[in-house]
Amino acid sequence: MPSAVIVPASPALVPAISGRAPELDEVRAAARSAVQQLLATRPGRVLVVADAPEDADETSALDLRPYGVSTAQVASGPVPVAYATAAWLLDDAGWGGRRAYAGPGRATGAGDDAVLVVADGTACRSERAPGHLDPRAEGVDARLSTALASGDLRVLDDLDHVTVRELMIGGLPALAWLRAAAAHHEVTARLLYRGAPLGVGLWVAQWSWDERAD
Repeated sequence: MPSAVIVPASPALVPAISGRAPELDEVRAAARSAVQQLLATRPGRVLVVADAPEDADETSALDLRPYGVSTAQVASGPVPVAYATAAWLLDDAGWGGRRAYAGPGRATGAGDDAVLVVADGTACRSERAPGHLDPRAEGVDARLSTALASGDLRVLDDLDHVTVRELMIGGLPALAWLRAAAAHHEVTARLLYRGAPLGVGLWVAQWSWDERAD
């Protein structure tokens, strides 16, 4: 049964970046737990799907030094933040197996893959948020969280490009990829976290689906 975990893209999950930020403790713990459970399925590979312009694999050096974190790895150029956050979560969980990072238009999963989908909600939930406070943001995040909890992402059809841009919603193409991957299958979904620490809508969710089409 294919399995996927949806986690935030925000580098604030990394303690070395956010420092002592107790408001992030709950989402960080949920993301760590979800990734550990995903890896407990013993996948042949972890496929990270994120809205990023380039792909990478297990030989790529993904590090967080552009965000102020010292690491022994050396990156040849800028690293998409969603990949770097996913890499930290996998390293934190002790994953030493195969991994690949792909944008939604290029990601192709195999039968023994576990999938890590990286996406944020709006960035307009408070005055200190990157997009400042927008009264529409809370409702949009609520609808997206409900969709993730139900295993039905048809709500994506209701989000126009202007709203997505104005509310600075991150990673919707990755969620669209997940929707397509699980289409015509019975999805079992569980929402582990929803909130807006630092004014950004974040969630952690688990999906699995039967390999047989309806």
